Amino acid sequence: MLNNLIKKILAPFWQKLYKYKSGRKHIYRYKNLKIVINPSVFSPKWTFATKIFLKYIEKIDIENKTFLELGCGSGIVSLMAAKKNAKVYASDINENAIKGLIETKNKYNLQIQCFLSDLFKNIPKIDFDYIYINPPFFNKNPENVSEQAWFCGENFEYFQKLFQQLWQINISKTNVLMILSENANIKKINETAYCNKLIISNIHEEKQFSENFIIYKIEKNHDK
Repeated sequence: MLNNLIKKILAPFWQKLYKYKSGRKHIYRYKNLKIVINPSVFSPKWTFATKIFLKYIEKIDIENKTFLELGCGSGIVSLMAAKKNAKVYASDINENAIKGLIETKNKYNLQIQCFLSDLFKNIPKIDFDYIYINPPFFNKNPENVSEQAWFCGENFEYFQKLFQQLWQINISKTNVLMILSENANIKKINETAYCNKLIISNIHEEKQFSENFIIYKIEKNHDK
């Protein structure tokens, strides 16, 4: 209870700091990569979720697998997947994110197909082996493209659209993985998935400082 109160008090401070830091182009270093972060693009420096996702990728064999990072932001997950010789596709609604990823992948001669896309809108119809999603989950309407990295809409519109589109494509043989913080309204997100004939299953949990992060697998609910 105390931890949640502290997080609520600090949240406005962190968002203001992020807004200030994200207003300029900079380089984020991860292992042996120098990643271009353009203005308005969410930096992995400010989130544990991305780092947990990266550690998870390191443990699985994705060589020659088709891999989509949906909403790639900095593209760090896509870059590391490409270094593991996956066939990587990356998308984002923010043009600056795509430009930064293209600049970085070209610098390191990594093979990643990049798409400016609102969720699956402009992505080729491929039976992916893996789809990775690190979604916005604060229920507030975003005021600009930068805030879409944080806010999923007052009524969780992002998840409604995501789950509708996931049901419409073939994910029967796809590992669709999504990471959420315990600070998300997981009950509401789970209900939204269920209403769209999907189920989300907890497959991995990890605590960073006082915050718990959960990786979920998303599958079609054929019983509904």
